[in-house]
Amino acid sequence: SQGPISGVNKDIAVLQCHGDSDPLVPVMFGSLTVEKLKTMINPANVTFKTYSGMMHSSSLEEMMDVKQFIDKHLPPID
Repeated sequence: SQGPISGVNKDIAVLQCHGDSDPLVPVMFGSLTVEKLKTMINPANVTFKTYSGMMHSSSLEEMMDVKQFIDKHLPPID
């Protein structure tokens, strides 16, 4: 077990994605995980996105959201 999250890590941005039709990891577990995360770090920085009909896989929509998240939070590389 690890100690509490402190310092700069408390303000880290998190994007959590989940397919609402995932047969391996039910979306309810994703919801529970994101609620737990919100108690550990700044809840305003936690984003939970679900994708309609997506199973235990990824989709173009999800990958576009991931790209947008990376572009927003990481500085460009020269």
